[in-house]
Amino acid sequence: MTTGGMGRRELLKGAAAAAGWLLAPAARALAAGAGEAASNARRPNFVFFLIDDLGWTDLGCYGSTYCETPHIDRLAAQGMRFTDAYAACAVCSPTRASILTGKYPARLHITRAIPIEGHRVRGGVPLVAPRYVKNLPLEEVTIAEALKEAGYATAHIGKWHCCWEKEFFPEHQGFDLNVGGNGMGNPGNYFYPYNGSWKMHPETPVVRWNTLPDGKPGEYLTDRLTDEAEKFIDACAKRQQPFFLYFPHYAVHSPIQAKGELVDRYRRKKAAGGHRSPAYAAMVHSVDESVGRVMRKLRELKLDGNTIVVFYSDNGGVSRPGVASNAPLRGGKVEYYEGGIRVPLIVRRPGAVEAGSTCPAPVTSTDFYPTMLAMAGLPPRPEQHRDGLSLVPLLRQAGGVKREAIFWHYPHYNDRLARGDPKRAIRPCSAVRAGNHKLIEFLEDGRCELYDLAEDIGEKNDLSSKLPDRAAELKKLLAEWRKQVGAQMPVPNVGSRTGGTEGR
Repeated sequence: MTTGGMGRRELLKGAAAAAGWLLAPAARALAAGAGEAASNARRPNFVFFLIDDLGWTDLGCYGSTYCETPHIDRLAAQGMRFTDAYAACAVCSPTRASILTGKYPARLHITRAIPIEGHRVRGGVPLVAPRYVKNLPLEEVTIAEALKEAGYATAHIGKWHCCWEKEFFPEHQGFDLNVGGNGMGNPGNYFYPYNGSWKMHPETPVVRWNTLPDGKPGEYLTDRLTDEAEKFIDACAKRQQPFFLYFPHYAVHSPIQAKGELVDRYRRKKAAGGHRSPAYAAMVHSVDESVGRVMRKLRELKLDGNTIVVFYSDNGGVSRPGVASNAPLRGGKVEYYEGGIRVPLIVRRPGAVEAGSTCPAPVTSTDFYPTMLAMAGLPPRPEQHRDGLSLVPLLRQAGGVKREAIFWHYPHYNDRLARGDPKRAIRPCSAVRAGNHKLIEFLEDGRCELYDLAEDIGEKNDLSSKLPDRAAELKKLLAEWRKQVGAQMPVPNVGSRTGGTEGR
């Protein structure tokens, strides 16, 4: 197969030349014509930690003095820490789909957390939310499929939540191994036996499931998933096969359950920075221990020098009094203020990414797909990762990325309204960040809020009336983007007394 008269080997040569600084020597040898087996053994490995609901200030390297995260802090000291990294959505399923496909949730029509059934909103509301996609389409070529085609072993270990039907589980989306991945958004129980029972919404049925079928009394899920990750790395090392370990922990999503000895440790600490829950901090601590164990395994097998490690969160932290806070950011999960979408991001690549460096450039979850292809020396797939940009220039500190803006779209009402909590309800909205300015448009009435994030990271001062031209400019840009990606829009709720029904 050829592309524009250029064969596959020529494409590999071009990609390797563009990203040669990131490739192991034998990966460069592949582009020069080395044998496939030898080259595969030396391609860079990938470990992608995705933490669920981890807030921007939950880590020591991001300012926490309550949560103790020495292993993640060490990862940041060995790589690049991004200060303005964003999730593509303020809830999990859309962000996860964007990582796997390189496309905005609005383009995929996966724009809210995937439930078993649609959500009905009680009470009169102005809009009816659109029907959204509840299974990541098999037609999408995921990053796992792209790397698998290049000879990588691929594993998904942890939370999936990109579908609700078994036919769309990880093993059908490019992963050789799936441990714990299903259509559910939490494990139900972090201790063995891992049985779950969940009523996601007042009008959906109770669903029961089992995250892992085996285990032993007292076993903790975060630790068990790490056991499985280590086994996968061991197996790949024995085969001398490059690997992509996609490790999306269930933690620190509810239920807030942690190991007793760690809870006791944090009970002895004073609350700080809005963090005051010993159980929540203990869950973060277990995630940190998981990162430490995986990094130790890579060192023991002498793979750490040729393994690219990414650490990221799927959305902002849950901002809940008595549990955690995203301060100085405003809001939290489900909200489109910074607390709901700004997340920690660390990338480590010895010899290529400067240790202890930071990057202030705005980036988002669609960018991982093209970045990983480039780092592996593989040709881009522009028709697949249409909304992502390679972060290689930023990692190399050799330039920026050519992006006008980053966009979000959430055409839904959230559960708080359905549960009769209108003061904390999230209503349909879209948002855009261009430069330091961020605009949020509320779709019920077109009202907008404008913030200068360089001067007002807490989004306390709405500038829409002071800078009407800039607000109008960004609102127009947002409308044009929605049209370009085919974003689904809510429609007027005409003639209904009880409100809108999603997906009707």
